[in-house]
Amino acid sequence: MIYDIIIIGGGPAGLTAATYARRAGKSVLVIEKNAFGGQITWSPKVENFPAFVSISGAELGDKLLEQAMEQGAEVELDEVCDLRIEDGIKTVVCLSEAEFQARAVIIATGAKPRMLGLEREEELIGAGVCFCAVCDGAFYKGETVAVNGGGNSALQDAMLLSETCKKVYLIHRRDSFRGEAKLVEALKTKENVEFVLNAKVVELIGEDELSSIAVEQDGQRRVLDAVGLFVAVGHAPDNEIFSAHIELDKAGYAASGENCLTVSEGVFVAGDCRAKSVHQLTTAVGDGSVAALAACSWLDSSK
Repeated sequence: MIYDIIIIGGGPAGLTAATYARRAGKSVLVIEKNAFGGQITWSPKVENFPAFVSISGAELGDKLLEQAMEQGAEVELDEVCDLRIEDGIKTVVCLSEAEFQARAVIIATGAKPRMLGLEREEELIGAGVCFCAVCDGAFYKGETVAVNGGGNSALQDAMLLSETCKKVYLIHRRDSFRGEAKLVEALKTKENVEFVLNAKVVELIGEDELSSIAVEQDGQRRVLDAVGLFVAVGHAPDNEIFSAHIELDKAGYAASGENCLTVSEGVFVAGDCRAKSVHQLTTAVGDGSVAALAACSWLDSSK
């Protein structure tokens, strides 16, 4: 069978694309390597998505999947390892050695937050370890938290958290920050923000939830009583296997504009794998709808 559209990635962008493409009458296959719903399933609560005052990330992921499947999208749990294009037909190759073909492909593989490589770090995701202050900062109102990182993202996270948290530790492995000097100076004026420089997190302490963080600073061990750790050391897109068909920027993101088009006809990108300034749940689903409609329009015009 040759599908109209294969969507690589079953997160919010990919599942939204599947729903839009099916409503346009196209045959659709969504291939996801981990869990349908993507990284949002890590969040215990989502309170910044329209129509839901509060919903767990896992439940939201389930609803996105249910909606796409109700519209008739097919799904496959497998990892894509190659994309071949010949005579306009796109062949998606999976690690299981399964191959699927389509006339159009939407790449929606997302971008994973870089982790610190600490013991129990993954286990404590959603139970103290976070990657998005905009998404999860409100859950730590009145609490003491820490931010790990030295770039603009870390500085902005610390600034945002300082508005609602009792105290914010800003941990960085060097003696100065890489981010904008104006942000650093603004943070210096915050009485509840403490810079912890020349330091690295070495241990996450707590049973079922994070209760404190051990850092090594100037050769000395120090324990910070923080119940939240916001890791802001960058993201890593997983686009390398598609580099023969799409342009990538220096960071590895798909160099595509808001139209979600690529240099290859019939190949589109959507979500956090695309280079853009705002990486949020709402921008991911927005990309999904744009990419799907673009793919449908291309399919209709190329008949």
